[in-house]
Amino acid sequence: MSCSLPEDASGLALFLDIDGTLLDIAQTPEAVVVPPGLPDSLKRLAERLEGALALITGRSIGTVDALFRLPATAVSGLHGAEWRGADGRTATIATTEAFELARQHLRRQTADMPGVIFEDKGAAIAAHYRLAPEREAQVREMMEAIAGPISDGWELQEGKQVVELRPRGRDKGDALVSFMRETPFRGRRPVAIGDDVTDEAMFAAANRLDGLSVRVGLDGRPSLARGRVRAPSDVRDWLARISA
Repeated sequence: MSCSLPEDASGLALFLDIDGTLLDIAQTPEAVVVPPGLPDSLKRLAERLEGALALITGRSIGTVDALFRLPATAVSGLHGAEWRGADGRTATIATTEAFELARQHLRRQTADMPGVIFEDKGAAIAAHYRLAPEREAQVREMMEAIAGPISDGWELQEGKQVVELRPRGRDKGDALVSFMRETPFRGRRPVAIGDDVTDEAMFAAANRLDGLSVRVGLDGRPSLARGRVRAPSDVRDWLARISA
C-alpha cells in the first residue's frame, strides 16, 4: 500500500515524527544528519500553516531544538511526555530519586556491553542495540530489571533496535489530540507521519479525527496507517514541494 501525500497544505495540521521519518536512521542517536534545506522547509511550512505543524518524537524538546534550531515550533517530546505548544507554553516531567538511580545503573551496565549505546534523554533513558543485534535478548532483560523498581511513573517502550524507559501515562496519540484542541491546530485536518511502533498511537488518533496517517517504510509490517511512503527522503521531498 502506498499513498499520495496532499500537494496542497491548505487546511492541514501536520504532525511529524523525526527519526526514520524526517531523518534517516543512523547507527547511533548522535550520528543523525539533518539534510540542508530541511529546517527551512519546516519553517516555511509552519508559517504557511499559521503554526499548525508539530514535531512529535521520542527525543527531548531540547534535542529537537539543537537539531533543527526552530525554537518557535510546536513539539511534543519523549513520546508525548514533554510539550511545547505553538504559543510557547511548555510542560515537562520531573524525575524521581529511583529514576536517577536507574539512569546511573544503565549508564554503568551499557559501558560494559560493546555495541550497546546508552542514550540519556532527561526524563527517559534508552539502550540501543543496532550495533550489536545479537544482544537484543540481553538488552531486554537488562531494561526489565532496571525498570522493575520504578514501575510507578515509568514504563518500557520498544522501538527499532532500542528499549527505552519513558514516562508513563501519555503517548504520541495523546499529544496529537491535545494539539488538535489548541489554536492554530483546531478545525484543521490532521496528517500524521511516522515510521515506528511508537507512532501507531498517533496514526490511530489521526484516523479517529478523519485525518491522514502515513507510515514511512515498505517493509510490510502491520500498521494502523492508511498509507505508506518508501523512505524519509520522500517525506523531505514532499515538504520541500508544499512549502515552496
